[in-house]
Amino acid sequence: RLAQADIHFDNLGLLVVDEEQRFGVDVKERLKAMRASVDVLTMTATPIPRTLHMAMLGIRDISNLTTPPANRLAVETRACRFDETLLRHAIDRELARDGQIFFVHNRINDIQKVADKIRTIAPHISIGIAHGRLREGELEQVMIDFVAGRTQLLLATTIIESGLDIPRANTIFIDEADHYGLADLHQLRGRVGRSHHRAYCYLIVKESTRLTSTAARRLRAIQEFSSTGAGFSLAMRDLEIRGAGNLLGTQQSGHIAAVGYELYCRLLENAVCGLKDLPPKDPPPVRIDLPGDAWIPKDYIVDLRSKIDFYRRISRASSP
Repeated sequence: RLAQADIHFDNLGLLVVDEEQRFGVDVKERLKAMRASVDVLTMTATPIPRTLHMAMLGIRDISNLTTPPANRLAVETRACRFDETLLRHAIDRELARDGQIFFVHNRINDIQKVADKIRTIAPHISIGIAHGRLREGELEQVMIDFVAGRTQLLLATTIIESGLDIPRANTIFIDEADHYGLADLHQLRGRVGRSHHRAYCYLIVKESTRLTSTAARRLRAIQEFSSTGAGFSLAMRDLEIRGAGNLLGTQQSGHIAAVGYELYCRLLENAVCGLKDLPPKDPPPVRIDLPGDAWIPKDYIVDLRSKIDFYRRISRASSP
């Protein structure tokens, strides 16, 4: 609403954007355009690739909050195929310590079938169902019942992605986890582990699903970076997987192979250094003649695009 044309501010000085990854570039730029000199603070657990890349280039300042609240434990994260025995064991373990459970299934059309399946696995469990097609009063009551502990498992779409703080809920199942981005998975995982108890996150993939290479990299990354305060490291891996997007346009992710973009980034880095009264990052040209050829062997890096990317990185390498 604040980004619409009929909203005007007399003396806007500070713009704070929470959950920055949920906003598109157009909305953020319209908010920023309200006043040319406005200070902008964006907050997120997982910066989108475009924003992170701009910070790495020096266009934006960045601060990291790396200290978790006292007594917080890392969420134990596991990717697995759908397994009834595993689900039953995880549900029983959580209920045995008087805890609660999230089960994320992002298709409303068959969410009731999923609820029936869970009841066959754990007949004793009480289930609440939450999604965006419920009437406001119904949805509110489902959430109230879960917060109050009257239901043990909340089966929901991604509407629970942010804004919930339920210390008793310390197990989450994410169905068809290969369909989610890294930022979404990290946000959903953040619904658990909000107390001193060990929390568990299960990334469920259908038995019949053949993972794409990108989906497999995402699932490996979310398991690798599971410690408290790992959001920045996860965002760096997301940048590596998705690309930096387009600093000249509005794409927030994507790989750009054009040589012009590489040159633009180099010029931009030097311009930022100039504004900060720092020496330019480009070193003086050096010619080195060696008695032999030097290249990356074909059997070491087979993919041509990957090999070119490594040559680019080597050419930009600098001494510490």
